[in-house]
Amino acid sequence: MDILGERLALEATYALLLFLWVIVVVRVISRLLYQELRRKGKPHNVAVYYARKFIHVMAGGLVALLVPYLFETPLLPLTLALVLALATYLPHRTGSLMYWFQVPENMFEVHFCIMWGLTITAAWLLLNDYWYGVLPVLFMAFGDAVTGIVRNAVYGRRTKAWVGNAAMAVVCVPLGWSVAGLAGALSGVVASFIEHFELGPLDDNITIPLSSLLVLLALRSL
Repeated sequence: MDILGERLALEATYALLLFLWVIVVVRVISRLLYQELRRKGKPHNVAVYYARKFIHVMAGGLVALLVPYLFETPLLPLTLALVLALATYLPHRTGSLMYWFQVPENMFEVHFCIMWGLTITAAWLLLNDYWYGVLPVLFMAFGDAVTGIVRNAVYGRRTKAWVGNAAMAVVCVPLGWSVAGLAGALSGVVASFIEHFELGPLDDNITIPLSSLLVLLALRSL
């Protein structure tokens, strides 16, 4: 096998292992978390919300962090993201929701998967730099998760209270600085601010990575 073939085989192995990890997080660990929260008396909607944020971090965020180290092109990460988008979309179509993290009133987890793949791919294609795509995904995964956890702890329900945005900024601004300096920190501020607003069909799984990526692209061009 030539070097290119060996590299493709290696990346395919990485993609398969990461896919299996995501399946375990989504189908097993997050359900156990939901069941434990329910056992402790948490309402269904609160347990679902925590399970969703757990998936954000342990599947979306952790895998995104590994992408720059494991893949030379975004082909397989994008494919993985689109397969997962389809896998989370079909339960909505069939009515067989994964009740421990999916809700009938929205398909935001589908948007998460799609934006995960598109953001990372766009940064690689435009800048030949994975990290400018990974960073907005981390804002969406880690920052938004902290936002949800803080709001649920304070209010016990889904809300857009500013306390969550402040908590998100505490995570996103230093994270952005560590990856992309001042441009990264500013993109973290924008992501933390824009999360507060619901813009019709554009939920925060779209607006967070899109806005922060645009900020990074604009400042990089300067």
